[in-house]
Amino acid sequence: MYAVIKTGGKQYQVKTGDVIFVEKLDADVDSAVTFDEVLAVSGDDGFKAGSPLVEGASVSGKVLAQGKGKKIYVFKMKPKKGYRNKTGHRQPYTKVEITAINA
Repeated sequence: MYAVIKTGGKQYQVKTGDVIFVEKLDADVDSAVTFDEVLAVSGDDGFKAGSPLVEGASVSGKVLAQGKGKKIYVFKMKPKKGYRNKTGHRQPYTKVEITAINA
């Protein structure tokens, strides 16, 4: 059984037991989180696609960690003007383990 959920502006295909990295959620470590925006569910009774969401479906998960991704360097330069700018960015994430798919 799998489901397609939407969180943080992205879509994820998840199964029970999967560990996913999503955009930062406002939740503590070891707390439960519920994803209500379920776009599609596939199970023993077939495939159900929502328009746009599946009615009454949700996905439960457990927050494993909060962290930051690898550093990305952004370098800006204007030729012949002497302008150079180098900055770094680390995107925050939340590591979530999927515990149940409720459809």
